[in-house]
Amino acid sequence: MLLLIVASACLAGAVFVVGQLVTAPERERRSLVRRAASYGTVRLPGSREERLSLKERVVGPLATRLAGFVLRMNRRENLEQVQQRLLAAGLSGVAPRSFVAAKGALAAGGGGLGLILLLATRSTTGFLLMVGLAAGGYIAPGYVVGMKARRRRDLVQAALPDALDLLAVSVEAGLGFDAAISKLTENMEGPLIDEFGLALSEMRVGEARADALKKLSARVDSPELSAFVRAIIQADQLGISLGRILRVQAVDTRLKRQAAAEEKAMKAPIKMLFPTVMFIFPAMFIVVLGPALISLTKLFSF
Repeated sequence: MLLLIVASACLAGAVFVVGQLVTAPERERRSLVRRAASYGTVRLPGSREERLSLKERVVGPLATRLAGFVLRMNRRENLEQVQQRLLAAGLSGVAPRSFVAAKGALAAGGGGLGLILLLATRSTTGFLLMVGLAAGGYIAPGYVVGMKARRRRDLVQAALPDALDLLAVSVEAGLGFDAAISKLTENMEGPLIDEFGLALSEMRVGEARADALKKLSARVDSPELSAFVRAIIQADQLGISLGRILRVQAVDTRLKRQAAAEEKAMKAPIKMLFPTVMFIFPAMFIVVLGPALISLTKLFSF
């Protein structure tokens, strides 16, 4: 019974941490809305609004200490790298320190559950299970973020040729580059359009176009998008027509997308070979050779 209670507590803690990570962007958005709604109001000292919440008093400092401990244990990882991976996955609302703390908490929860099983079984299997649960709790969040980043990169690469076509048409029609990006955000959707919208917002608040585009390239790990950003920056520096550059970039990215699709199509038969050998051939052998084997067994039984 004690083992079941402790295991349930560890599982509940892991679910709570994962839930906090998943709902972090929505909670941050609601917090910004509340701050905007209360802007300009005067708060008296000692009012309820000034009292720190449980998250600010306990959870926040605990997450900071846990993240610092995890970073000290893994010197090859730092907050800048974690933030870059989160941005590549589209998780801009998740704080890097909170993500590292969640990895440490999941590893501690998995290790604690494995330790309980080790004490209950007192075997090598229990020890291996403890190590596996701890390692899995630490690796699983990074694996999920990596999967989201790869899926987002594929979506960006798929939408880039159409977006560049629309930008080229808009610029050739007489619009400026900023107005073309605004027209792009109005007529298309997806992760790439969200990144273009963020870059446009940065340019509107006064940031240089080259800096905003470099940040866009850094947030999205896509070679095609990086080549597009370099071409636009060079066109600005050398005074080259943006319409021609955009048209060339659109054709180039479309050819690369077609080549990538052809490469995947050529790899498909090889990937289909393994499930065919493992699942289809045995059934065919049973259907074809089964009656012959039954007849042979009856023949030799006499």
